[in-house]
Amino acid sequence: MEILRAEHLKKNYAGVTALDDVDFSVQEGEFLSILGPSGCGKTTLLRILIGLLAPDEGRVLLHDEDITQNAPDRRQMGIVFQNYALFENMTVRRNIEYAMKLRPALRAKASQRATELMERVGLTEHAEKYPAQLSGGQQQRVAIARTLALSPAIILFDEPMSALDVETRLALRRELKTIQKDLGTTMIYITHDQEEAFALSDRIMVMGNARIHQLDTPAQILDAPANEYVRRFVIDNLKAKIDSLAKYMR
Repeated sequence: MEILRAEHLKKNYAGVTALDDVDFSVQEGEFLSILGPSGCGKTTLLRILIGLLAPDEGRVLLHDEDITQNAPDRRQMGIVFQNYALFENMTVRRNIEYAMKLRPALRAKASQRATELMERVGLTEHAEKYPAQLSGGQQQRVAIARTLALSPAIILFDEPMSALDVETRLALRRELKTIQKDLGTTMIYITHDQEEAFALSDRIMVMGNARIHQLDTPAQILDAPANEYVRRFVIDNLKAKIDSLAKYMR
Protein backbone atom coordinates (compact mmCIF):
# COMPACT_ATOMS: atom_id res chain seq x y z
CA MET A 1 0.00 0.00 0.00
CA GLU A 2 1.31 3.42 -0.95
CA ILE A 3 2.06 5.71 1.99
CA LEU A 4 3.91 8.64 0.39
CA ARG A 5 3.94 10.17 -3.07
CA ALA A 6 6.01 13.01 -4.48
CA GLU A 7 4.61 14.51 -7.66
CA HIS A 8 6.73 16.49 -10.14
CA LEU A 9 8.88 18.26 -7.54
CA LYS A 10 11.03 21.10 -8.81
CA LYS A 11 13.40 23.39 -6.94
CA ASN A 12 15.86 26.04 -8.11
CA TYR A 13 18.42 28.09 -6.18
CA ALA A 14 19.53 31.30 -7.89
CA GLY A 15 19.07 29.75 -11.30
CA VAL A 16 20.67 26.42 -10.36
CA THR A 17 18.36 23.41 -10.63
CA ALA A 18 18.34 21.35 -7.41
CA LEU A 19 15.37 19.14 -8.31
CA ASP A 20 14.08 18.57 -11.83
CA ASP A 21 10.62 16.96 -12.04
CA VAL A 22 11.20 14.37 -9.30
CA ASP A 23 8.28 11.95 -9.16
CA PHE A 24 8.08 8.75 -7.05
CA SER A 25 6.09 6.85 -4.42
CA VAL A 26 6.97 4.91 -1.27
CA GLN A 27 5.18 1.81 -0.03
CA GLU A 28 4.09 1.36 3.59
CA GLY A 29 6.74 -0.49 5.61
CA GLU A 30 9.36 -0.07 2.88
CA PHE A 31 13.03 0.77 3.37
CA LEU A 32 13.86 3.14 0.50
CA SER A 33 17.36 4.53 0.06
CA ILE A 34 17.93 7.70 -1.92
CA LEU A 35 21.45 7.22 -3.29
CA GLY A 36 23.56 9.83 -5.01
CA PRO A 37 26.73 11.93 -4.84
CA SER A 38 26.98 15.28 -3.09
CA GLY A 39 25.04 17.99 -4.90
CA CYS A 40 22.67 15.60 -6.71
CA GLY A 41 19.54 16.95 -4.97
CA LYS A 42 18.92 14.26 -2.36
CA THR A 43 19.21 16.58 0.66
CA THR A 44 16.95 19.15 -1.00
CA LEU A 45 14.43 16.38 -1.57
CA LEU A 46 14.63 15.28 2.08
CA ARG A 47 14.06 18.86 3.27
CA ILE A 48 10.98 19.15 1.06
CA LEU A 49 9.58 15.82 2.27
CA ILE A 50 9.98 16.72 5.95
CA GLY A 51 8.64 20.25 5.45
CA LEU A 52 11.78 22.33 6.01
CA LEU A 53 11.72 23.61 2.43
CA ALA A 54 8.93 24.39 -0.02
CA PRO A 55 9.14 23.17 -3.63
CA ASP A 56 8.85 25.65 -6.49
CA GLU A 57 6.50 23.21 -8.20
CA GLY A 58 4.91 19.87 -7.38
CA ARG A 59 3.40 18.43 -4.23
CA VAL A 60 3.88 15.83 -1.48
CA LEU A 61 1.06 13.49 -0.45
CA LEU A 62 0.87 11.31 2.68
CA HIS A 63 -1.93 8.72 2.65
CA ASP A 64 -3.30 10.59 -0.40
CA GLU A 65 -3.55 13.86 1.58
CA ASP A 66 -1.68 16.87 0.20
CA ILE A 67 0.79 17.92 2.93
CA THR A 68 2.95 20.21 0.79
CA GLN A 69 2.11 23.27 2.89
CA ASN A 70 2.04 21.49 6.26
CA ALA A 71 4.58 22.37 8.95
CA PRO A 72 7.08 19.63 9.88
CA ASP A 73 5.20 18.76 13.08
CA ARG A 74 2.02 18.12 11.08
CA ARG A 75 3.47 15.56 8.66
CA GLN A 76 3.62 12.37 10.77
CA MET A 77 7.32 12.13 9.96
CA GLY A 78 10.47 12.01 12.04
CA ILE A 79 14.06 12.67 11.05
CA VAL A 80 17.44 11.41 12.24
CA PHE A 81 20.30 13.76 11.42
CA GLN A 82 23.96 13.02 10.76
CA ASN A 83 25.04 15.17 13.73
CA TYR A 84 22.51 13.56 16.16
CA ALA A 85 20.98 16.94 17.21
CA LEU A 86 20.70 15.92 20.86
CA PHE A 87 20.16 18.26 23.81
CA GLU A 88 23.58 18.33 25.48
CA ASN A 89 22.13 19.38 28.87
CA MET A 90 19.71 16.44 29.00
CA THR A 91 20.31 12.82 29.88
CA VAL A 92 19.57 10.00 27.45
CA ARG A 93 16.20 9.43 29.11
CA ARG A 94 15.24 13.09 29.04
CA ASN A 95 16.27 13.44 25.38
CA ILE A 96 13.94 10.57 24.48
CA GLU A 97 11.09 11.83 26.68
CA TYR A 98 11.34 15.47 25.56
CA ALA A 99 9.00 15.52 22.53
CA MET A 100 6.48 13.24 24.25
CA LYS A 101 6.22 15.58 27.23
CA LEU A 102 5.26 18.41 24.88
CA ARG A 103 2.18 16.46 23.81
CA PRO A 104 -0.57 16.09 26.45
CA ALA A 105 -1.77 12.78 25.00
CA LEU A 106 1.69 11.21 25.38
CA ARG A 107 2.95 12.90 28.55
CA ALA A 108 1.63 10.34 31.07
CA LYS A 109 3.37 7.41 29.36
CA ALA A 110 6.57 9.23 28.37
CA SER A 111 8.75 7.56 31.01
CA GLN A 112 7.46 4.07 30.25
CA ARG A 113 7.85 4.59 26.51
CA ALA A 114 11.40 5.92 26.96
CA THR A 115 12.31 2.85 29.02
CA GLU A 116 10.99 0.54 26.30
CA LEU A 117 12.88 2.39 23.57
CA MET A 118 16.15 2.45 25.50
CA GLU A 119 15.88 -1.31 25.87
CA ARG A 120 15.17 -1.70 22.14
CA VAL A 121 18.28 0.24 21.08
CA GLY A 122 20.56 -1.06 23.85
CA LEU A 123 20.83 2.07 25.98
CA THR A 124 19.27 0.97 29.27
CA GLU A 125 22.54 1.16 31.21
CA HIS A 126 23.22 4.65 29.80
CA ALA A 127 19.85 6.18 30.75
CA GLU A 128 21.29 8.84 33.08
CA LYS A 129 24.33 9.73 30.98
CA TYR A 130 24.66 12.93 28.95
CA PRO A 131 25.47 12.98 25.22
CA ALA A 132 29.09 14.04 25.85
CA GLN A 133 29.57 10.81 27.81
CA LEU A 134 28.46 8.62 24.90
CA SER A 135 30.18 7.31 21.78
CA GLY A 136 29.01 8.41 18.34
CA GLY A 137 27.10 5.17 17.84
CA GLN A 138 25.39 5.51 21.21
CA GLN A 139 24.40 9.10 20.43
CA GLN A 140 22.90 7.99 17.13
CA ARG A 141 20.92 5.32 18.99
CA VAL A 142 19.50 8.05 21.25
CA ALA A 143 18.50 10.03 18.16
CA ILE A 144 16.77 6.98 16.68
CA ALA A 145 14.93 6.22 19.94
CA ARG A 146 13.82 9.85 20.26
CA THR A 147 12.41 9.76 16.75
CA LEU A 148 10.62 6.47 17.37
CA ALA A 149 9.05 7.88 20.55
CA LEU A 150 6.37 9.75 18.59
CA SER A 151 5.55 6.70 16.42
CA PRO A 152 5.91 8.54 13.09
CA ALA A 153 4.45 7.05 9.92
CA ILE A 154 7.79 7.63 8.19
CA ILE A 155 11.34 8.12 9.46
CA LEU A 156 13.83 9.97 7.28
CA PHE A 157 17.57 9.51 7.79
CA ASP A 158 20.09 12.11 6.61
CA GLU A 159 23.42 10.28 6.16
CA PRO A 160 23.18 9.06 9.79
CA MET A 161 26.20 6.75 9.75
CA SER A 162 28.74 8.72 7.75
CA ALA A 163 30.73 9.78 10.85
CA LEU A 164 30.76 6.33 12.48
CA ASP A 165 33.40 3.60 12.42
CA VAL A 166 32.81 0.46 10.36
CA GLU A 167 31.94 -1.84 13.27
CA THR A 168 29.38 0.61 14.65
CA ARG A 169 27.87 1.14 11.22
CA LEU A 170 27.38 -2.59 10.70
CA ALA A 171 25.71 -2.93 14.11
CA LEU A 172 23.39 0.02 13.45
CA ARG A 173 22.44 -1.38 10.05
CA ARG A 174 21.29 -4.59 11.70
CA GLU A 175 19.35 -2.66 14.33
CA LEU A 176 17.58 -0.47 11.76
CA LYS A 177 16.47 -3.52 9.78
CA THR A 178 15.22 -5.16 12.97
CA ILE A 179 13.24 -2.03 13.91
CA GLN A 180 11.78 -1.85 10.41
CA LYS A 181 10.74 -5.50 10.56
CA ASP A 182 9.40 -5.43 14.12
CA LEU A 183 7.52 -2.13 13.94
CA GLY A 184 6.67 -1.99 10.23
CA THR A 185 8.01 1.57 10.09
CA THR A 186 8.53 3.13 6.67
CA MET A 187 12.10 4.41 6.32
CA ILE A 188 13.64 6.77 3.77
CA TYR A 189 17.42 6.79 3.95
CA ILE A 190 19.66 9.43 2.34
CA THR A 191 23.18 8.22 1.52
CA HIS A 192 26.08 8.55 -0.90
CA ASP A 193 27.36 5.07 0.04
CA GLN A 194 26.48 2.39 -2.52
CA GLU A 195 27.29 -0.53 -0.21
CA GLU A 196 25.12 0.89 2.57
CA ALA A 197 22.17 1.39 0.23
CA PHE A 198 22.40 -2.17 -1.07
CA ALA A 199 22.74 -3.64 2.42
CA LEU A 200 19.69 -1.87 3.84
CA SER A 201 17.16 -1.28 1.12
CA ASP A 202 14.05 -2.86 -0.29
CA ARG A 203 14.39 -0.39 -3.16
CA ILE A 204 16.99 2.19 -4.14
CA MET A 205 16.38 5.50 -5.88
CA VAL A 206 19.52 6.54 -7.75
CA MET A 207 19.79 10.31 -8.16
CA GLY A 208 22.15 12.47 -10.18
CA ASN A 209 22.03 15.97 -11.65
CA ALA A 210 18.80 16.83 -9.80
CA ARG A 211 16.75 13.94 -11.16
CA ILE A 212 15.96 10.26 -10.66
CA HIS A 213 17.90 7.90 -12.91
CA GLN A 214 16.51 4.62 -11.59
CA LEU A 215 14.16 3.39 -8.87
CA ASP A 216 14.31 -0.39 -8.45
CA THR A 217 15.26 -3.21 -6.12
CA PRO A 218 18.99 -3.74 -5.53
CA ALA A 219 18.87 -6.90 -7.66
CA GLN A 220 17.17 -5.10 -10.55
CA ILE A 221 19.74 -2.30 -10.49
CA LEU A 222 22.61 -4.80 -10.54
CA ASP A 223 21.03 -6.85 -13.33
CA ALA A 224 19.80 -3.98 -15.49
CA PRO A 225 21.21 -0.52 -14.74
CA ALA A 226 18.99 2.06 -16.42
CA ASN A 227 21.77 4.06 -18.08
CA GLU A 228 25.49 4.76 -18.13
CA TYR A 229 25.28 7.07 -15.11
CA VAL A 230 23.82 4.28 -12.94
CA ARG A 231 26.37 1.81 -14.28
CA ARG A 232 29.28 4.12 -13.42
CA PHE A 233 28.07 5.52 -10.09
CA VAL A 234 26.59 2.33 -8.68
CA ILE A 235 27.95 -0.78 -10.38
CA ASP A 236 31.51 0.37 -11.04
CA ASN A 237 31.89 1.83 -7.54
CA LEU A 238 30.61 -1.36 -5.92
CA LYS A 239 33.04 -3.43 -7.97
CA ALA A 240 35.90 -1.11 -7.01
CA LYS A 241 35.10 -1.58 -3.31
CA ILE A 242 34.93 -5.36 -3.70
CA ASP A 243 38.25 -5.41 -5.58
CA SER A 244 39.84 -3.23 -2.89
CA LEU A 245 38.69 -5.59 -0.14
CA ALA A 246 39.87 -8.62 -2.10
CA LYS A 247 43.46 -7.37 -1.99
CA TYR A 248 43.46 -7.69 1.80
CA MET A 249 41.92 -11.16 1.78
CA ARG A 250 44.56 -12.89 -0.32
